[in-house]
Amino acid sequence: MILQQILRLSSLFHSAVATHVRRNIGLSAIVFNKAKELDPVQKLFLDKIREYNTKSKQAGGPVDAGPDFQKDMNESLARLQRAYGEGDLTKFPEFKFEGELTILLNSNCK
Repeated sequence: MILQQILRLSSLFHSAVATHVRRNIGLSAIVFNKAKELDPVQKLFLDKIREYNTKSKQAGGPVDAGPDFQKDMNESLARLQRAYGEGDLTKFPEFKFEGELTILLNSNCK
């Protein structure tokens, strides 16, 4: 009986220690990565992404896109509007869940 309780306590202790160690390793990895300097390839990659971001904000769209790109984009949008109907195809759609989904959610909550 005492042996079973000791084993039960040791398994609880083991799981608590394992969770604690796992969290500390995760946090120390984040702190270590922030403390050290990025390697040159990572730094170059991040610099290029930031540079493209500023250029695209200044240009108001894709960077270094010529008139051919805009022509292809307009043709593709026109083709999609013919196929799928009207609406602004450059924006992400907004979904409003009403009807069956609302009924299902309300019935599962009771």
